[in-house]
Amino acid sequence: MKMSGSDTGEVSAVPSVLKIRRLTPGDNEEIARWDAFVADCAGATFFHKAGWQKIVGEVFGHQTYFLYAERAGVIEGILPLGHVSSLLFGKSLVSLPFAVYGGVAANSQEATRALEAEAQAIAKQLGVDHLELRNLEARHPEWPTQDLYVCFRKVLDAEVEANMLAIPRKQRAMVRKGIKNGLRSEIDTNVDRFFALYADNVHRHGTPAMPKRYFKALCEVFGKDCEVLTAVDEGGRPLSSVLSFYFRDEVLPYYAGDDLSARDLAANDFKYWELMRRACERGLRVFDYGRSKQGTGSYSFKKNWGFEPQPLFYEYCLYKHDSIPQNNPNNAKYKLLIETWRRMPISLANWLGPFIVRNLG
Repeated sequence: MKMSGSDTGEVSAVPSVLKIRRLTPGDNEEIARWDAFVADCAGATFFHKAGWQKIVGEVFGHQTYFLYAERAGVIEGILPLGHVSSLLFGKSLVSLPFAVYGGVAANSQEATRALEAEAQAIAKQLGVDHLELRNLEARHPEWPTQDLYVCFRKVLDAEVEANMLAIPRKQRAMVRKGIKNGLRSEIDTNVDRFFALYADNVHRHGTPAMPKRYFKALCEVFGKDCEVLTAVDEGGRPLSSVLSFYFRDEVLPYYAGDDLSARDLAANDFKYWELMRRACERGLRVFDYGRSKQGTGSYSFKKNWGFEPQPLFYEYCLYKHDSIPQNNPNNAKYKLLIETWRRMPISLANWLGPFIVRNLG
């Protein structure tokens, strides 16, 4: 019997097959391999970290499908997915619920195609209304795209004062006002002060708050890569607070809240400056102000800091509808609900909010 290969008897190498696997919750070795890939992959973000599987699954009760493409024991790509099933807002498969970035992070086109094909197969099996990939770059021009959101990212200067001078004059004056008012920043060891300010803030805006246990879980799961900074007045009264993520050389202020008096004291401006200052002193290079809806106060605030909006490519593969669902406060049909929520006692809103917000993703 003649073996394949050269006349010397060497057997030809058989190309390794790319396989799609699912991350096993609680498998520490597998999780370590996943996170090692995230740390090294240029296209990965903080929201690709394996810890989100625990957050989405255990805090919100959504089924997760954290897929990875592997060849000969080496991971070539990942795609974290969450299945959101709601009587109010429909069913979706999203990468990733509660994240501003998502989609495939891969080192090869083959891995990207295989992961997206598997995601579509799962979406059809689950019978969802749509598959949503929150990409940083456009991948599917044939898919509908949600252009409601933009992100704001900026490279920091290595010198603290240079970052201060880079802030446009009017906004810089607000930062200096906060400093003159004797405000100072503190790093919190828990989420208590942050949550009180955050819950009050979203209630004023008529939107439901995330549960406090969600923020506790973020700090527990991500450890030193999740931090709460609170701006206080001279008497130590908390005025404004922000929960941030750290990833590689980036800082991402992600959730924030403030007291009604924060605006008059310039506490919000001071808070973000202190976060920027501390990030600069730590040697971080990128300040990621996160996403905002176009035409909102948050959008204008970030532009006033000298940040330029960058498009986000939220792409949808639709299965049951002809258009992208608009489950956001900008939708006119939620106007009455928002006004009702503002008038609701905050204790009731904080109790009821988590039942609603878990389905928004």
